[in-house]
Amino acid sequence: MGFAEQRYTVNLSILFTELPLLERPAAAAAAGFTAAELWWPWVDSPTPPRSELDALRGSFEDAGVRLTGLNFYSGVLPGPDRGALSIPGAESERFRANVDVVAEFAESVGCGALNALYGNRVAGVDPAEQDALALHHLVLAARAADRIGAILLVEALNKVESPLYPLVSAPAAVGVVDRVNEASGLGNARFLMDLYHLSMNGEDLPQVIADHAGSTGHVQIADTPGRGAPGTGTVPLEGLLDQLGKAGYGGLVGLEYKPGDRPSAEAFAWLPREARAARAAR
Repeated sequence: MGFAEQRYTVNLSILFTELPLLERPAAAAAAGFTAAELWWPWVDSPTPPRSELDALRGSFEDAGVRLTGLNFYSGVLPGPDRGALSIPGAESERFRANVDVVAEFAESVGCGALNALYGNRVAGVDPAEQDALALHHLVLAARAADRIGAILLVEALNKVESPLYPLVSAPAAVGVVDRVNEASGLGNARFLMDLYHLSMNGEDLPQVIADHAGSTGHVQIADTPGRGAPGTGTVPLEGLLDQLGKAGYGGLVGLEYKPGDRPSAEAFAWLPREARAARAAR
């Protein structure tokens, strides 16, 4: 099928970051995109003022861009943190305070996918304690997502850049997905297959797709090395996306790559403009 046959959503937490947050949806629209996703934008607050939430909602509405994915509060990201839901103490409290805020905002903009980063291991804390806490919070998040008709995403990161993060393989993340679905009884937890992170982990990407396409709720891409646009590295992304489609994945592909030393608007030469708008599902 090729790149032009996929359906894309552009990540506005890694692309267009040379612009203020509220200007990014319009910039994405000017580049030809109609769908976008975000990490949680308020790294210091799980419960920002309603005026800030309203302003962000308005920026998407004014641009005619649909928000398709949103992270729950994840601590300082980008930065040292990789999620809050398995961190005992204040960070867990912040995550719990954030769950309904995210769900309410997502419902108001028609966002159907909510990503919950697991969180780093904490020195001196039993990993089993963190895993039990994580399961409890992921079930809360799954219930909140279910109330608005959304899915909950669980993501594997890479051990090179996230050495304290415990989910650094596709099987590890899918195992958590299975446990959440069993505990919640909802079945709305899904694997976020980020081909950049899995490639950095040295995983066999065709085998990952063969094994886990059925558990996958969202896909994100960047090339390696460098986390740049497709074609800047060595990962055969076009063929892998074709394989995903043949395996039954018909969802969006998140563009979560760095633009390099150029404005973000110039980082899409690999993708024809007419292929950037998110079309109806195949």
